[in-house]
Amino acid sequence: MGLAPKIAFPTSVNDRVQPSKTYHLDIETGEITQMVDGLEAIQQFITKAVHTIRYHFPIYSHDYGCEIKNLLGRGFSERFIKSEIVRMITEALIYDDRIEKVYDFDITSEEDSVYVAFQVMTSEGTINYKGVI
Repeated sequence: MGLAPKIAFPTSVNDRVQPSKTYHLDIETGEITQMVDGLEAIQQFITKAVHTIRYHFPIYSHDYGCEIKNLLGRGFSERFIKSEIVRMITEALIYDDRIEKVYDFDITSEEDSVYVAFQVMTSEGTINYKGVI
């Protein structure tokens, strides 16, 4: 006979897979349109997370965003910058439950632009991301 009563706690909302449905945001125009879900919603999350400066906007948690903008233009070597970009993008994305793996990075720079391409294995399929930082 134990001293503590046997209590069964209900499954919390966090134990279930949350839907990824969100509004579609056109990054170029800033226009918000219909709802998107699945792979398209994850693709939007990736784009926003990579381009949002972490800790800069109080509306986002400290888990959201990427510090790449703080890295560029500081005189670091290209090799260091590339390794940090890989780390920073991976950290910005991997905390999301829908993302299983971030890999196969290709980073190039031309003049004032840094081009990144990488693959993201998600619960919905694989995403090939290409963008300019």
